[in-house]
Amino acid sequence: MKIYRLFITVILSLIALFFIDQNATAQVVGATQKTLSHTFLDGLRWGFISVLQPCLYAMFPVTVTFFLKRSQSRAQGIKNATLYSFSIIAIFTAFAFFLTLIFGKDTLYQISTSATFNIFVFILFMVFGISFLGAFEITLPSSWTNKVDSKASTNNFSGIFFMALTLVLVSFSCTAPFIGNLLVDVTQQKERLGPIIGFLGFSLAIALPFALFAFFPGLLNKIAKSGGWLNTLKVSFGFIEIAMALKFLSNADLAYHWRLLDREVYLSLWIIIFGLLGFYLLGKLKFSHDDHLPLNDYGHPYLSVTRLLFAIIPLAFTVYMIPGLWGAPLNGISGWLPENKTQDFNLEKLIRNSQLSSSNNDSSNAGKTVAYIRPKKYTDILASEIAGVETFFDFNEAIAAARAMNKPVMIDFTGHSCANCRKMESEVLSKPEVSKRLHDDFVVVSLYVDEKRELPDSEKYVSKFDQSSVNTVGAKNLDFEATIANSNAQPLYIFVDESGKIIQNAGGYDPDINRFISILNQVKAENMKRFQ
Repeated sequence: MKIYRLFITVILSLIALFFIDQNATAQVVGATQKTLSHTFLDGLRWGFISVLQPCLYAMFPVTVTFFLKRSQSRAQGIKNATLYSFSIIAIFTAFAFFLTLIFGKDTLYQISTSATFNIFVFILFMVFGISFLGAFEITLPSSWTNKVDSKASTNNFSGIFFMALTLVLVSFSCTAPFIGNLLVDVTQQKERLGPIIGFLGFSLAIALPFALFAFFPGLLNKIAKSGGWLNTLKVSFGFIEIAMALKFLSNADLAYHWRLLDREVYLSLWIIIFGLLGFYLLGKLKFSHDDHLPLNDYGHPYLSVTRLLFAIIPLAFTVYMIPGLWGAPLNGISGWLPENKTQDFNLEKLIRNSQLSSSNNDSSNAGKTVAYIRPKKYTDILASEIAGVETFFDFNEAIAAARAMNKPVMIDFTGHSCANCRKMESEVLSKPEVSKRLHDDFVVVSLYVDEKRELPDSEKYVSKFDQSSVNTVGAKNLDFEATIANSNAQPLYIFVDESGKIIQNAGGYDPDINRFISILNQVKAENMKRFQ
């Protein structure tokens, strides 16, 4: 039973490694570990979702029973099943290792923010989503799987390894969409270990059931039989894949300002998609592989209570999104939505801008001699995402305004495709108690690191930080972030005085409003000392 104890030890070690207390470490190190732990959890999530797909779920009883019957003893069967599980982990993790080795973490991140990559992922997810709805089946060439399967017949470790490789290839039609989701997550990960950690979590989630059923074969009698419910689950994921595909088209749309998917258009599509999902779960829509609803004692089709409860979720989500068509912030999904500036009619923005105008007039009437300076550069393509706060988009322009108004500067390193940036803006920065302080006491400059506008030839240069060519506004902002903060993470909030000297590094995403208010008060007090 040594192999059993080894497997349990590895699992517990992984859990301990990625759930350690983040507060016990320094701020920068803690942020790195938190990012890696989230990547690991993302991998687990996509892996467990993959487990519920028909081509994988149905293989658990067959594969585990095969190992137990083939082996001379139950201990031998457990050993073989455990080696099988470790082989699955090794295959997926090796894939991530070579992905990182070939491209490197920085190249992967640059690829993930390009229009080509995001449009490719959009098309890929649309194909996967339509496939899940039953339009067609995605499979690898049979010659690939047959060749690998022929090597799995030997009764040794190499045979077990090739059985695991066969599973990976055969289950491709079910796992590919979720591998695609994970690939997107890890390419946006700025740590070298990101892809490896992500696929370690993914493979662990897939391998774990095989080991558990081998250790406790009695569980095989208790799992639900595969059937129509699995197809319902698959179709549901098809709707979700299509909804997620729009996010990646939106990333490219925002970076290049095409205005194809403005916020209200995006929300309209999501409302329709999730509304249709709700009607599908109610049995109002049928696809090619769907079973008929079961019949009750009177011979009439009926809907189970479980299915009804699941149908309520997308329908409630649909209703939740409707106010967003008029500008409601929708904090729960703000990270998945296009920026507020793309919405043509935004009721909340109109109200906050009215309050901002009134505040500026009150300042003038109060006899303040310092004129309020408005941003000019890049305002033709960019707009403030912080309700009630007018932001600059060029650091030098912001510094000039700070000198004229005797205010410190808050540098907001952000991105068009940055989900946590949108969450921070809606959950913290746009709250009245925060936005009022930002408006009254600070000059705010939002520097988009993925802005694709070309720099004039006179402003292009070679970075002293990494010797790369800086040709776009986003590349310039990213190089500035790396230079001033030795970081390329977003969001990141740094406070500087009117000379550009750092007063405080406030870190990245943190939904604690009171903490951010405390930082604002500290920076304001520190800045005022210079005038005493």
